[in-house]
Amino acid sequence: MIDWLDIFTTVLGLVYIWLEYRASIWLWLVGIVMPALDVVLYWRHGLYGDAGMAVYYTLAAFYGFVFWRFKKTRKEHKPLPIIHMPHRYYLPATVAFLVAWGVTYYILITWTNSTIPVLDAFTNALSFVGLWALARKFLEQWLFWIVVDAVCTYLYITKGIPFKAGLYGLYVVIAIAGYYKWKKMTKITKYELNNV
Repeated sequence: MIDWLDIFTTVLGLVYIWLEYRASIWLWLVGIVMPALDVVLYWRHGLYGDAGMAVYYTLAAFYGFVFWRFKKTRKEHKPLPIIHMPHRYYLPATVAFLVAWGVTYYILITWTNSTIPVLDAFTNALSFVGLWALARKFLEQWLFWIVVDAVCTYLYITKGIPFKAGLYGLYVVIAIAGYYKWKKMTKITKYELNNV
């Protein structure tokens, strides 16, 4: 049976990744609607971690929109540039990922009947860090998404969500292309070192 919500959110996902590839602020508006619908889709298919993460995505999209729209460089009053993630964030991002993975795994095995809690928790935890890095316009956010998208492709195939699985397979390819596109657009400035 065709799941029309799977198809519709897949179309929104294509629009979202195209806007992200172009570094367009409008990705955040699609990023509000799509995950709100994904909550229902994932819950119906027993992906409780992904359903919870979709709630986070919806809320984080508001943050991302505001951050991209209103956060300016201090001296230049220009929109945030695409930059490398400063080294001082590596350890906190790793710790946040590991804590989120552990907490999500515990929630899934304690309060749900999830059949894939390790991978479901993994993709959610890494998505948490990836979305934060995207909101900050860090180039490395694409590396997080390559891993998340590859694992999600497998999860959605096993859970019978074929359109979403195809979308995430495509996301892997686009994330690789996006990394190289953003790399060409990356700015290395004092702002990157001092003001992020």
